Amino acid sequence: MNRIASFTLLFVLLISVPAQVRKDGPRGQEPPAGSKVLKNAPGSPARVGASSTQPIDEAYTESILKNTTDPMFLTELVDHLPASATVPTPEKILGYPVGTPNKLTYTKDQYRYYRELEKASSRVKTFTAPEKSEGGKEQMLIVVSDEANLAKLARYKEITSKLGDPRTISDEVAKQLVAEGKAIYWASGSIHSPETASPEMLMEMAYRLAVEETPFIQAIRKNVIVMITPTLEVDGRDVMVDLYNYRKANEGKRSPGLLYWGKYVAHDNNRDAMGMALALTRNQMATFLEYKPTVLHDLHESVPFLYTSTGTGPYNAWLDPIVVNEWQDLAYHEVQEMTKRGVPGVWTHGFYDGWAPNYMFYVANGHNSIGRFYETFGNGGADTVDRVVGQQANRDWFRPNPPLSRVKWSIRNNVNLSQSAILIAMNYVANNKDRFLNNFYLKSKRSVAKAKTEGPAAYVLPADDPRPVEAADLVNLIKMQGCEVHRLTAPTETKEGKFPAGSYVVRMDQPYSRMADMLLDTQYYNVNDPRPYDDTGWTLGPLRNVKTVRVKDEKILGAGMSLTNGPAKVTGKIEGSGNAGFVVNHTGESAVAQLRYRLKDVKMSAAQAAIQDR
Repeated sequence: MNRIASFTLLFVLLISVPAQVRKDGPRGQEPPAGSKVLKNAPGSPARVGASSTQPIDEAYTESILKNTTDPMFLTELVDHLPASATVPTPEKILGYPVGTPNKLTYTKDQYRYYRELEKASSRVKTFTAPEKSEGGKEQMLIVVSDEANLAKLARYKEITSKLGDPRTISDEVAKQLVAEGKAIYWASGSIHSPETASPEMLMEMAYRLAVEETPFIQAIRKNVIVMITPTLEVDGRDVMVDLYNYRKANEGKRSPGLLYWGKYVAHDNNRDAMGMALALTRNQMATFLEYKPTVLHDLHESVPFLYTSTGTGPYNAWLDPIVVNEWQDLAYHEVQEMTKRGVPGVWTHGFYDGWAPNYMFYVANGHNSIGRFYETFGNGGADTVDRVVGQQANRDWFRPNPPLSRVKWSIRNNVNLSQSAILIAMNYVANNKDRFLNNFYLKSKRSVAKAKTEGPAAYVLPADDPRPVEAADLVNLIKMQGCEVHRLTAPTETKEGKFPAGSYVVRMDQPYSRMADMLLDTQYYNVNDPRPYDDTGWTLGPLRNVKTVRVKDEKILGAGMSLTNGPAKVTGKIEGSGNAGFVVNHTGESAVAQLRYRLKDVKMSAAQAAIQDR
């Protein structure tokens, strides 16, 4: 009797444990029979998802539930889709719901959906980025918010511009602008072409933000202007969809790999924030400088199940510490809220470091906004696959709720997790929009004060540099980053030396001084720190063999100078009056090679020794 009683008690205890804490593998694939919307997991927050008065699209909702491999990969935010009599769901335009197995969407069809969404909803506007891709394709930008906010979009852009340049306003005016303004949250999808889920998710999220009438979504629409770049690497996305469809149609046959995504670029296209060589990078920068969003959020795929970025450190030493704190604030809020909802494997800290400023989200981090990213679990397509999780299934201090060691994973799971988490982040920013806007103003103000509070006062590129074309190119890159560059109108002497008129001056009392400082300063990496995620050198002056002088003497700030407008240009000149030929000084500039190719039929010789004047 005692043994039977003990066994009965043990059995009762086991079945009373919430299923969400099990870490030994996936549970049943199908949701409960006949369910339209999943109930709360034990101990999870009260439902704030589907409205009790708003109908749901039952067929689309059934697809969500069917293609989610386990209820633990659902939240109340995404376990349904609201219905609308006038606004089309992605299924109505594409022919399939988002997250359908074996379905990936070309960029032209994504754009077709967003344009139909704009036609049907006054809460959606579409725009086209300034440059086409190297493959000649458009890159689209979508804006979603309340009708009243979209009607005043120009005003809200004016507010963020003023908050971003504290030289033009007082603290009292800034306070009024913060109260009036709206936070801008920018979600950017699929810079990495084999990471396939974010363009799908963003279509559904745009619809949900436009249509759903829950207080949770209404708060986002009221206080946040959501910007969406559905696919950043447009050329690579379409090639990836081609390859995926080919593989599905020719299973067992050898298929080509995705060698290049864009023009001679692949995975490192998100390391172009310093060089600005790609159209997608220049589009991101141009869009940032136009809107000055509060948050720029890149959507990636790699580690299970959802990593929200903070990084292990060391963090970039030139960043304002406030932005590092904001990384932590947002990430831990998402981890906590997703964990409350019974979702396993949402974590932060143990991936990436935050050191090198070469990443795309430094478009935000280097300009007083918040740059961040997700890594979700992806299958490199739209298949449902049994996966074995490696080291990330271990429980660590930063990952107390680790992923399962084995899991059946679908693209719908991926969509559910990334959409739930980013909506949680948007709602958090909406509920704290004054704090985030004030931080943006404060970081901008601290950047202007940097010349005197932290130093240096400026960087000077002397006008007598023997490589003037390379100096001008470097100046233009700095200007492309949104930084101001002046030129001395008269010779100036500081403790660091004498600088002739015409020298370029990058002042540190400007809003984007931190970006200029981190690009021009000599980076120092402590040998006692762990190996960096990217082992990257980026001091641009020495890399281009252009002299850059770090000037601590604040006297430089009072020197006569004028702000440069437009690209820096160098005009060549010819000295002497002889007719025997021309001597071109060898400085190693790239323009010398261009000269040789442009005058390919002209005889040229290279001197083997120095030429002396007689």
